[in-house]
Amino acid sequence: MTIPIVAIVGRPNVGKSTLFNRLVGERLAIVEDLPGTTRDRVYADVSWGDRELTIIDTGGLEPRPESDLRQKVKDQAEVAIREADVTIFMVDVVEGVTIPDQEVAEALRRAGKPLVLAVNKADNEQRRHQAFQFHELGIGEPIAISAYHGTGVIDLMDAVCALLPPPAPAAEEPDMLKIAIMGRPNVGKSMLLNAILGQERAIVSETPGTTRDAVDTVFRYEGESVMFIDTAGIRRRGRVEGGVERYSVMRALRAIARADVVILVTEAAEVITAQDTHIAGYVQQGLKGMVLAVNKWDLASELEKDMAECTREILQRLKFFPGVPILFVSALLGSGVDQILPAAIKVSQDRQKRVSTASLNEEIRRIIAAHSPPSVRGRKLKVSYVTQAEVSPPTFIFFVNDPKLLHFSYHRYLENKLREAFGFGGTPLKLIFKRKGKG
Repeated sequence: MTIPIVAIVGRPNVGKSTLFNRLVGERLAIVEDLPGTTRDRVYADVSWGDRELTIIDTGGLEPRPESDLRQKVKDQAEVAIREADVTIFMVDVVEGVTIPDQEVAEALRRAGKPLVLAVNKADNEQRRHQAFQFHELGIGEPIAISAYHGTGVIDLMDAVCALLPPPAPAAEEPDMLKIAIMGRPNVGKSMLLNAILGQERAIVSETPGTTRDAVDTVFRYEGESVMFIDTAGIRRRGRVEGGVERYSVMRALRAIARADVVILVTEAAEVITAQDTHIAGYVQQGLKGMVLAVNKWDLASELEKDMAECTREILQRLKFFPGVPILFVSALLGSGVDQILPAAIKVSQDRQKRVSTASLNEEIRRIIAAHSPPSVRGRKLKVSYVTQAEVSPPTFIFFVNDPKLLHFSYHRYLENKLREAFGFGGTPLKLIFKRKGKG
């Protein structure tokens, strides 16, 4: 099912990001609590009533940008408007109707998309009455809100949802292994896909960003159907050059949600960068499996790269994602390429692995005996028993005396030991702690 998109646009400093954070329910432009990753995104999937939405926060929209940077911000906002099913046009009641507001309103009318006018900073009764002056923009009924305090936001989102297209019937994903190819621009993702497939099914170019959208390729491997999702390269937010590329990132991240396993492609010159850990963080957060392929390894001698040293560096940077298979390949020469699919299949099989309750509890007793939980204000976490509830990802429910006594370091210890004991390679595990006797 295609999730409708809602873009928040307006002049700089009218409160767009405040509304975005309010709708998402958290501050997203913060450092993620996974070591080695940051999360600084401009979109989020949210639920409102019975609808799932993607909300896009855009930079300040200026009709006549005075610098290249501001022009790029304008370009990105315009792409968001083109992609959006509904646009929230935000204005500032304190400043009143400005000429830039009028010019932006005219541009939005020309776009022909459904519009909702949000008059922000209406923090008291007087300001709420002043919102009526924005009728002169001619784009509908002004809705007075305070993004900071949350007032009026329910009315705003109800108006947005009323303009959304009706939900389409959910399309079932095909029952096959789905693999997304992710990575920075120009690391050779498309060439690697072609090498795996043995034929050119994706455009190969030395120009970064050739692949703008996710492209599905289904083929047969050892009698089974496999789907590859080739995606646009992901750069750091500050490095994204234009609107088209910026929102192809959004589509790439959506591909993670569809995939079972992600092949994270890096390259020999920079085997692991901050941006690679950033992408791995999204995969880990999505609880998907991962294989890391270091492409262009044919250049290793020229670059004076050592495989063992590079492996240590990768493992150090990806401590938050242990057990990831690391392959050194050359899409150009075809070396090592034949290892990629078997590695991805092995990760997928591990994601579907089930452990018997008896074996699981026997192992947990050994794990706890080897290293008992730390005390919290004189009390210790006590585990009564454990059961595996789900697969893909493997999900374990721990019945304990008090979940609040679990320290995050002990959570990681238990996860790592479970992975070692039962061979869950390249996949995050989901551990749920419940008070014994409660459902």
